[in-house]
Amino acid sequence: MLKLLATDGERTYTWEITKGEYDLGRGKDCEFTVSNKTISRRHAHLESDGSDTYIHVEDLGSHNGVSINGRRINGREKVQLGDEFMFGEVECKLIGDNTTIGFTTKTRNVASTGTATLLAAMDPEKSVVLSINEALAPLPKRAADLPELLPTLFELAKTLSSPEPQESMLETSLELITRVIPSERAAVLLRAKTPDPSESGDQATQNTDAGKTSNEVYTAALRVTSGKAPGAFHISKRIVESIFSDKNAVLIGNVMNDPRFAQQESLISSNIVSAMAAPLFDEGKALGILYVDTTNPLHSYSNEHLRLLATFGNIIAARMLNTALLQERQQKEAMELEMQRAETIQRNLLDIQLPEFPHCDFHPFLLPSRQVGGDLYDVSRLPDGRLFFMVADVSGKGMGAALLMTSILTSFRILMADEDFKLLDAVTRVSKQLHATSDPIDFATLFAGTISPDGKTITYVNAGHNPPYLLRASGALEELPASGTMIGAFDFSTWEEATIEFHQEDVLIIFTDGVTEAENAAEEQYEEERLIADLKTCASGSPKHITETLLERLRIFVSEAPQSDDITTLVLKNNLDS
Repeated sequence: MLKLLATDGERTYTWEITKGEYDLGRGKDCEFTVSNKTISRRHAHLESDGSDTYIHVEDLGSHNGVSINGRRINGREKVQLGDEFMFGEVECKLIGDNTTIGFTTKTRNVASTGTATLLAAMDPEKSVVLSINEALAPLPKRAADLPELLPTLFELAKTLSSPEPQESMLETSLELITRVIPSERAAVLLRAKTPDPSESGDQATQNTDAGKTSNEVYTAALRVTSGKAPGAFHISKRIVESIFSDKNAVLIGNVMNDPRFAQQESLISSNIVSAMAAPLFDEGKALGILYVDTTNPLHSYSNEHLRLLATFGNIIAARMLNTALLQERQQKEAMELEMQRAETIQRNLLDIQLPEFPHCDFHPFLLPSRQVGGDLYDVSRLPDGRLFFMVADVSGKGMGAALLMTSILTSFRILMADEDFKLLDAVTRVSKQLHATSDPIDFATLFAGTISPDGKTITYVNAGHNPPYLLRASGALEELPASGTMIGAFDFSTWEEATIEFHQEDVLIIFTDGVTEAENAAEEQYEEERLIADLKTCASGSPKHITETLLERLRIFVSEAPQSDDITTLVLKNNLDS
């Protein structure tokens, strides 16, 4: 079988050629597609009769032509095994299935989609770019037989489970790597955390300061074996982009002979002869770059050195990810501990000793959808003998909502200690405080009320809350609608206070929207109609019985669907003698 190997200096292409006909060009309908501006949409036609030694090539009237061994052709001509030919500026070679042969060009900036080792041909004078998958392929036997390799790999592998800090681990790794790969400088460069697309330039500044672009790096560890002061350290931005964007490992076989790097001051001023860079790549993430260079002409690097460097880089990346995962787990454990503390604080705030009130029975219930929630309730006796009760629903969920809930609840409890507690004034003061100390999106709906000492009247304020239902002993149902907006949303809100009669066997149920908006698997909501119907079937029982019955009906309705919001109810029932 024949293969067609091609490169445009940016990419390499490898195609198998069996008996048949093929079009080559930029067009997506071509069998061999080449993304290069010098290639026409349908540039050339290739035909094989199944021979293992030649094919026929025909120029399809392309603008930049077809050349065979330096001679531009017209029409259809034979290309034999080993011939070099050009489609525009794309260099091609016809090779056998097992041929390892390079182009005559000394250097190619290849973002490899094929086998870049064919371009390298193991010549230390040539530059090589390998995809990370190819660079991490099993090492050839002559590389594996290096006397220092296995001990070094063993020592590097030990760092995977070592508790050594990352900075020390990187320095240790560089010391181990330079035992196997001769180098005057070795460095680990990590991606900077703070992107800023405003900075440009051919060099990516490598300081411990945060970088300025998405591919910016800084020097995390540097080892200099020459005994000289390290000085400023730079790496070509082209190398950085090739590694991060294309996930390549890069070898500069001879800096002075490579036109991509021969004019780069960062390399020339350091008298670098040969250099290599490989990605710290693991689990789909390019974390940084492992880099080595040498000023010794006897130490020019080869393909094998590059693959060794990529292997070492892969081990370092695995250790870094282990460290990151450990830190993430520790942070998660710390967060879970904080959540447990918050849950305990919130539970203690709500787990109050319910007061005795001779003319009314009541039962509160709260089931958060998360470890901590934003719903709250309170039932307390005021200094003048009235019974205060409240249900609120804070915007949002999680820790933020829990903090707001705590603030609202404690603020009301402080105000309730006043001998002259006024409901409307308390709602107004808490709302202004919430608005002044929180974000505009932080607010709460609230229903708060008091029952007179004789149990005969309820005074309430509904701040944007779901209207509670007052089910009269006669069976009549009344809503207690909102008398103002939610608290904390505005600094100019006003509410109206309302007073209603509270008769023997009347039932008042206050709830949050986690009840009526609870959904089953079919995404149907429980809604107010079901709540009212279910309430009427159990209103003759105690507040605890009513609560348990309603929650059981809600559980049956929701079935296996997950709880998406906090569920809170407060049921009050008048037991005043007629």
